[in-house]
Amino acid sequence: MNLLIDQFIDESKLWKQELKLLRTIVQIDELEETVKWNAPCYTYNGKNIFLLGNYNNFCCISFLKGALLKDPYHLLEAPGAHSNYVRMFKFTNEQQIESNSAIILAYIKEAIELEQKGLKVIPKNTIEELPTELIEAFEASQELELAFNELTPGRQRAYLLFFKAAKQSQTRSKRIEKYKDRILKGFGINDCVCGYSKRMPTCDGAHKVYN
Repeated sequence: MNLLIDQFIDESKLWKQELKLLRTIVQIDELEETVKWNAPCYTYNGKNIFLLGNYNNFCCISFLKGALLKDPYHLLEAPGAHSNYVRMFKFTNEQQIESNSAIILAYIKEAIELEQKGLKVIPKNTIEELPTELIEAFEASQELELAFNELTPGRQRAYLLFFKAAKQSQTRSKRIEKYKDRILKGFGINDCVCGYSKRMPTCDGAHKVYN
């Protein structure tokens, strides 16, 4: 077991016992434990399969290609209205986790099989044609592609317009690299990241004053 995940759970103020129970259930030989996006992440041959998460109202398993799962029991939820990829299996107590342990394992095994077949989610909304440099960035980082496609259509379009406005390929690549971390954190190009804006979620330049 990964010691970083031990630390994550030990330091969790919410759903500590539920996370411990989930962790014991999801221990499958084919999967490797690691930490990504500050959360326990389980991978298969280097490909991300699911995350364990703890939120104010629930803890969960977030399947990164959950939209491909059959979900015969209708237990998976999209994290947002424009979520093309991720689907969450939410829990609010240990009994709920225990009673669904067999289903959890079945969904995980199906997610692994999907990865073995190399299946990909086709986003419902194609906002604009992607620049070649962004496609190359997606090929180098599956995390970036997933994070970008989880943005709202408006946020995606704003990034694409900004990236494609650069005339030179080198400049487009630099812009993508500069905003990579921002995309991975789920922020739009015009979103406030400091928390001081009076026009949330839009940035109003308040960070310049506080800096």
